[in-house]
Amino acid sequence: MKKVFFSLVLVAGVSGLAQAQSVQIGIKAGANLATISGDDADQNNKNRVGPIGGVAFQFGLAPKNFIALQPEILYSVKGTRTENGAVESKLTLHYLDIPVLLRINADGPFFELGPQVGVLVAAKNELRSGSSSISGTDKEPYNTVDLGGVAGVGYQFSSGPSIGIRYNQGFTPIYKDIAGNKVKAYNSVFQFQLGYLLGR
Repeated sequence: MKKVFFSLVLVAGVSGLAQAQSVQIGIKAGANLATISGDDADQNNKNRVGPIGGVAFQFGLAPKNFIALQPEILYSVKGTRTENGAVESKLTLHYLDIPVLLRINADGPFFELGPQVGVLVAAKNELRSGSSSISGTDKEPYNTVDLGGVAGVGYQFSSGPSIGIRYNQGFTPIYKDIAGNKVKAYNSVFQFQLGYLLGR
């Protein structure tokens, strides 16, 4: 069902680009407040902060870009951390995220919603106990592709700057199946972004 949904969104996106009335380019930077959620996630998981940044392309589908299609290319650091007494573990997941959002521009306030494909480019596991620590960078336990959804709100200033907050929920488990069993643990991320839309 999710594959069908993403296929329909892709077709709609291509159709929207063909009908675009205007095109604008923007840059984005901000911070993720990330953790891992789900039935099989560690109940001691806590939020961790990581950077996010990249570019956005806004294709206007209605006069004055009231409705726009906004694909983006973002570098995004996610993961989680846990604490158990003197022992602290941290999982850092580096993704190249490509959201394709339908955006409504309401003369300042904006609203956005759509699917996202994330590609895992690096992973790091760290374990600390007092002054001792070990780490590893093996990507093998993790799924390379993370399908998810994005919803957000923000404010676009007429001079170009913008501020926004999003929620990104992963639909694909972070970990590969173990002995044929799905591990129900997913990326769960609040994103705080600053942007600048060129050509305003």
